Amino acid sequence: MTGQENSDILGSIGKLVDAEKQLRARISDGTADEASAREELAALEVQLDQCWDLLRQRRARSEFGEDPGTARVRPAAEVEGYES
Repeated sequence: MTGQENSDILGSIGKLVDAEKQLRARISDGTADEASAREELAALEVQLDQCWDLLRQRRARSEFGEDPGTARVRPAAEVEGYES
């Protein structure tokens, strides 16, 4: 089931990226209220970071013989606090 769950996470990432692109296009062409669109964009970026973090956790657990199913979505404050 690990592969399917990872695929589901990647699917969610794809949908979030599409939503982000559409929102950026609406901001760019002026069809979106900029203030609310920027808030929505920030929320999408946090969700994307959380999805990528979850996928990394799952892959690392799998690589080291642990159960990837024990990986959990971390709070936004924790994920956003990481440094690259």
